[in-house]
Amino acid sequence: MSRVRRLGRPVSYAAAVAVLSLTASGCVTVHGEREVVRTATKPEAARALKDFLTAYNKADKAYDPALDAARVTGPLGAINQAGLKARQVQHPDGNARYVPLKLTDVTYSIPKKAGWPRWFVVDAEANRKPHGYRWLIAFTRDSADALWEATYLNLVRPDQLPELKKDGDGHVVPVAVGGAGLAVAPRRLSGEYSTYLKSGGDTFAPGPHTSQWKEARDRNKRRLGLAVQYIDEPRTEGAFAPLGLRTKDGGALVFFATHHYEKQTASKGLNVTVDADVKALMKGEAKQSVMLERVSNQVALDPGGTGRVKVLSRMQGLVGAKGE
Repeated sequence: MSRVRRLGRPVSYAAAVAVLSLTASGCVTVHGEREVVRTATKPEAARALKDFLTAYNKADKAYDPALDAARVTGPLGAINQAGLKARQVQHPDGNARYVPLKLTDVTYSIPKKAGWPRWFVVDAEANRKPHGYRWLIAFTRDSADALWEATYLNLVRPDQLPELKKDGDGHVVPVAVGGAGLAVAPRRLSGEYSTYLKSGGDTFAPGPHTSQWKEARDRNKRRLGLAVQYIDEPRTEGAFAPLGLRTKDGGALVFFATHHYEKQTASKGLNVTVDADVKALMKGEAKQSVMLERVSNQVALDPGGTGRVKVLSRMQGLVGAKGE
């Protein structure tokens, strides 16, 4: 990830049956899931955020991925769990420099939709570097009995955040993965991004997470004594599915995920150098080469009609490594 590589550091329909039941928490459960309802109440969203922060801070303090495994999923979950695992190997006694993550000035963007999964987005300030950024956290759950889980996390400058479209009740408007009327349908963004990193093109606007990242990777392929190969793959299923909200100008703010592999092969007579985080997650021994596996999640402005998609933020983390 270009700005925050690991979350642990200062650093997703069935037939309609018209039956409603009121749960103990006061939320309405719709059986059949064709009824369009708000995905959460504001108190429910606030509780989900509080539960996530409590679990996350416990896990960060102990460097124990089991302590927040039930509260993270998708790309954020993959990055968080692997990062904690790596640091647990290196620091079995826990995080000696632990500072609790705190979020302030919190707003909740809650859509109305039918069926599952349901989701909402938190926009907040954090007591972590880099300062001056808004933390966008998308929460999802797959059923009325499931826990809310933090699925996407991105840091965005306030001046880059779009104004979201709202309905007559003040709820934000979700975008279907088919995304009619957008430059790129949300379900296609992951694949288009993977293709762009290999071949370039005009789908994405220039910037640190597109043209500049591609240029840096292209330069990296030509390192003296080391051959570097990249393989980029879309991730669109299950908890890695894209999530989008309509913007007031007719476009969409879309969260999407990708999967990346980087193989480093040393020239004959030379060794591959791996850092402590890689060693902690590595299977095998890096005698001549190492394959690094990363998960990345992005948030982008997808314009209405035609135009280039602008990637606002990217969080990437190492999730595995294999030595050969």
